[in-house]
Amino acid sequence: MSGSSHGHTPAAWTGVIIAFIGFCVSGAFMVMANPLGFWAGMVIIAAGGVVGMIMRAAGLGQAKRRPQPTGQLAHSEG
Repeated sequence: MSGSSHGHTPAAWTGVIIAFIGFCVSGAFMVMANPLGFWAGMVIIAAGGVVGMIMRAAGLGQAKRRPQPTGQLAHSEG
């Protein structure tokens, strides 16, 4: 997996960190039996996904690879 750079981008790291903070907030407020705080944490989790997508759209995510055409040789025989 390390060869594909899966998730090794500023967009991915930022989105995951924000979502992790949201999970921590939701978990803490769930234990404290505070539904409003729980849902605030859920909003933070969703914000992490939105921020990650915005950063990816801004060029801070992983570049999309073009699929290799099938039926063609990778090298020329000559």
